[in-house]
Amino acid sequence: MGILYFAEGFPLGMFFDVFPVHFRQQGVNLSEIGFLSLLGLAWTLKFLWAPAVDHYRHHRRWMGIVDLGMGAVMLALAIHAGFGPWTWVAIGVFTLLSATNDIAIDGYTIELLDKRELGLANGLRIGFYRVGMLTAGFVLILSDYLGWAGTYLAAALLFFLLAFVCQRAPQERAPGRVHGLTLRAELRGLLVHPLPFGGVLLFLLGTLWLVNRATHWSQDHEQFWFYAGTVAGLAWLVSVLRHRRNGDARALTEGPMFGTLLSMLTRPYMLPVIGFILIFKLGDAAMGFMVKPFWVDAGFSASQIGLVSVNLGLVLSIAGGVAGGWYTDRVGILRALWVLGLMQIVSNLGYVWAAAVLPLGVDQALIPLQHQVLMYAASGLESFTGGLGTAAFLAFLMAIVDQRHSATEYALLSSVFALSRSLAGWAGGFGAEAMGYADYFLLTVFLGFPAFLLLPWVARMLVQATGKNCDNTN
Repeated sequence: MGILYFAEGFPLGMFFDVFPVHFRQQGVNLSEIGFLSLLGLAWTLKFLWAPAVDHYRHHRRWMGIVDLGMGAVMLALAIHAGFGPWTWVAIGVFTLLSATNDIAIDGYTIELLDKRELGLANGLRIGFYRVGMLTAGFVLILSDYLGWAGTYLAAALLFFLLAFVCQRAPQERAPGRVHGLTLRAELRGLLVHPLPFGGVLLFLLGTLWLVNRATHWSQDHEQFWFYAGTVAGLAWLVSVLRHRRNGDARALTEGPMFGTLLSMLTRPYMLPVIGFILIFKLGDAAMGFMVKPFWVDAGFSASQIGLVSVNLGLVLSIAGGVAGGWYTDRVGILRALWVLGLMQIVSNLGYVWAAAVLPLGVDQALIPLQHQVLMYAASGLESFTGGLGTAAFLAFLMAIVDQRHSATEYALLSSVFALSRSLAGWAGGFGAEAMGYADYFLLTVFLGFPAFLLLPWVARMLVQATGKNCDNTN
């Protein structure tokens, strides 16, 4: 389990910590780096194809194939470690493969283990997932010694090794297809419900737009977007007509994914709570993807970024999570959201100060010691308080899910949070480029406050879900 969850954490670390540093060193502008974060939507939307992986089973095969695929992407980057239109496609494939790997590993774990083993497995999962992300930080340090081609080659070899290890994992207990879980039930129910069906259509159009953004292939087909929009609109109209004709919600509730989603949306206070989930960590999310480019522009080396911002930052984030979990248990979820949420917002001021003081474009050897200390302190404060806020936030998500559908509901709610992270990272590139780092980081402080306006509905949801005042201890 430890090795498998290491294989989950390592690609995420490559995406969020290695790619932004590499591309900024290549001179890629901030808006393009911010746009890169949209490719991380694969982790947000992986629940869309999770039923297919569950249906066809053979999770070890899925894991081995996608690890080989991610290794091949690393080899491609090693051969041509620059930045061009093909890079968007390569990284998009990388994130899709990584998200599919997550689905297969989670399914394999649930299928293989007895319930009495889940506690130990979950502990290993959290620990080794973080180790995988830490390893990406060490890969970043390698770039100062091996160059980017050697760095990506080392990452490729690690992925190939992980593919081999996955095939040596114990055999699943039920490797065949599970015929009771079919895509037909999902798709039939989805078609008669216009709201979720429209969301899927928008997702497909957005995927086409991302591909076009990378390759510009639609320039030779001027009417493509008109026809694509027309087809999507007609398909949605068919869904509306079928919904009016049938008037039956049972078809959708047959499916494990969309049925749970619609059932969850009908619960009282759910819409403002979803708004809260989207924006509670918006300040952190908006700043997060621009932090590594700021380090590069301030003159810090890849080794310093990997050691302090990535590895030490991750350790402090874990420590913040432990401290935040203890505090949440002591004072209750609602009060923890208030206090720890404010702390995670205010901590962004450390980077505001650093961005206002540190000159950009300075050679690494000329950075004064006091400026290095300021940057390290800003990074440590932001990482630790981010862990504090995450602990309260995850406790809130776990508290409000229906225990009858806990895994599916938690996956859907965490996907809502991940969606805001990707969209905020995309917008952050334009914001930092237009405003400068200091003003943009200051803006992220104010982005965190609107979530507190939704806490009255959060309190009502917590009372409804737990049946008690969530300000109380325990």
